[in-house]
Amino acid sequence: MMAQPHFGRRTFMKSAGALAASMTLPLERVFAQAAAELPTIKIPAPISSDERVRRLAGARQLMHTAGIAAVLVESGPSLDYYTGIQWRRSERLTAAVIPAVGDPIVVTPFFERPSIAEMLKVPAEIRTWNEDEEPLKLVADFLRERNAATAPIGFEETDRFWIMDRLRRQLPSAAIVNANPVVRAQRMIKTPAELALLQAANDITAASLRYAGERTREGMSGADIDAMIAAAHKKLGGEYDGGLVLIGEASAYPHGSKVPHTVKRGEVVLLDCGCSVHGYQSDISRTYVLGDAPAEVRKVFDQVRRGQQIAMAAAKIGAPAGSVDDAVRRAYESWGYGPGYKLPGTPHRTGHGIGMEGHEPVNLVHGETTPLAVGMCFSDEPGIYLPGKFGVRIEDCWHLTEAGPRFFSQPPSSIDRPFG
Repeated sequence: MMAQPHFGRRTFMKSAGALAASMTLPLERVFAQAAAELPTIKIPAPISSDERVRRLAGARQLMHTAGIAAVLVESGPSLDYYTGIQWRRSERLTAAVIPAVGDPIVVTPFFERPSIAEMLKVPAEIRTWNEDEEPLKLVADFLRERNAATAPIGFEETDRFWIMDRLRRQLPSAAIVNANPVVRAQRMIKTPAELALLQAANDITAASLRYAGERTREGMSGADIDAMIAAAHKKLGGEYDGGLVLIGEASAYPHGSKVPHTVKRGEVVLLDCGCSVHGYQSDISRTYVLGDAPAEVRKVFDQVRRGQQIAMAAAKIGAPAGSVDDAVRRAYESWGYGPGYKLPGTPHRTGHGIGMEGHEPVNLVHGETTPLAVGMCFSDEPGIYLPGKFGVRIEDCWHLTEAGPRFFSQPPSSIDRPFG
């Protein structure tokens, strides 16, 4: 394990592998150094076929309770959740139709059948359509076979409008309803296997942010730092699609600025990144300063740390999800921020759901009434932003257990030790 760096009033450590000349190093060398200097993180097995079969059984039970005859999910995380099929969305329909009784079907273009069959992890019939045929006719025919042509058909909330529109042309009497009582109800509650994958993704991202933070040097750009983060994720086994590296004033704007910034001593650097492990996501933010942290930055950092703790204390089983945001905002307003979502203060929600998507329902936001339950997973990121100056965001994800909320990653104790 690498020695701990010193931040804030101390001096950054000078590692033999430090990327002091990162701006001029070939990307291949950045990756090679990451491979040589990072630890090994064990990657759990992907979600099993047995677990997906149990998900389908659970979906059928929820459909009976909700009075839904079948649910349609198109390409995306929910299709993967139930079938194991990881497929991009396009103008060509690939979707699963899950009936309340019996096995699902998968509808896909004829020429895609071999690829779909290769990924399919549950018992399901694959029905194909050719380029001059209407794929929604296959869906309608299946629903007629199940005597569900006029029954409520659930649509997963991200299904595109044209799918619903064209199914209605095939089944004018069909009642299309929201499938959230089935799909979202299941996906919000994570199983032990899902939690293990989320833990691995968070372990990888935490290590990657530490790796890049310890090697940050004056004059580096956001792209330089992001390259180190990407190299670390690759070496550790996470799928990384890029993140936010906000330097100086850009940190005052939650999603950054188009104005180029480079690292300067005494200025804030804010990293916000995540990765995917077998389809499960992480999301972690860290804020640090190269050299001495100004007193105002220290004060805000400590307030955000306290905000995280207030959120965790409010996260109780059965409490409305929005009450977590309310608890944080009350404290922030007492410290002179806001009111509400106004600046300077916290213009965004305290947290969001996370799982197979980096952001998924429900959110820790004012007015959200969904009760917190064991197995739900969220981010905790009550950042504070001072427009024109700087911002501080510390973000760690957590899941709710019978004993209360539990972090996947350990929040930093101070701006002198911003990576723990």
